[in-house]
Amino acid sequence: MKKQCLECGEEFVGRSDKKFCADYCRNAYNNKINVESKNMVRNTNNRLKKNFKILTELNPNGKTKIPKQKLSDLGFDFNTITSLYITKAGSTYFYVYDQGYLPLENNYFLLIKKD
Repeated sequence: MKKQCLECGEEFVGRSDKKFCADYCRNAYNNKINVESKNMVRNTNNRLKKNFKILTELNPNGKTKIPKQKLSDLGFDFNTITSLYITKAGSTYFYVYDQGYLPLENNYFLLIKKD
């Protein structure tokens, strides 16, 4: 059965469900379709990695108090986290993987590591 490749338009012979003449065309077609979502995911993952690295370097002992300005100076993105934990007392811990922070008074943060 002759079909036309969805990417390059070449005719080819193959299974009835085959859509592309070669792996190259299949990959090129799918890369074009997914480019926007891949860029968003890549950018989010890069911000998460950067936040994780900053928290890990500033909190080597598992519990540290630090000024907000120090995090800001290192380029920490306060809008990019992986999870939240709200205590019974109403405190909200923000997590980037297993590294967390709790906003304190006077623009300080308590950095913690989840066990």
